[in-house]
Amino acid sequence: MTVAVETGLWQLDPTATTVALRHKTMWGLVTVKGTFAGVAGRGEVRPDGSAVGTLTLDAASLDTKNAKRDTHLRSADFFDVENHPELTFVVRSAELRDGDTVQVAGQLTVRGISRPLSLSARIVGADAETLTLAAEFPVDRDQFGMGWNQMGMIRGLTTVAATLRFTRAAA
Repeated sequence: MTVAVETGLWQLDPTATTVALRHKTMWGLVTVKGTFAGVAGRGEVRPDGSAVGTLTLDAASLDTKNAKRDTHLRSADFFDVENHPELTFVVRSAELRDGDTVQVAGQLTVRGISRPLSLSARIVGADAETLTLAAEFPVDRDQFGMGWNQMGMIRGLTTVAATLRFTRAAA
């Protein structure tokens, strides 16, 4: 599928967007899954076809369906939402390659710590008014000061899976 995306400003549709994570715990025996309910974002597709933008997640909105675990994830051991209420990904460049693949380079900020992040996304839907991207990529939580690991139960990378739907912003 070759996709042409309209130039201009785009706004994230939080009702049609999901940002989820999963991480193996208990020595790899259990997979913890959660989703962020609070998402916001915007982007701009430039006349040359490249794009820039920002995605913001409300750290306190992470829901793993376990209240005790969610409280711990909000604590200073993990997201430290009292001091760092948002996670942000600033897209410095996004370029369409090979039909529906978008190469994205940006900066991820978690707990006030910023690191470069490059990933591939796919355009899974596009027309004159909507654009939907899907991506799945690993994040090393240790790089963001989230090294809490009681008895070695939490090892490895966290996988982030996102489906982001954008709508054309009103002029």
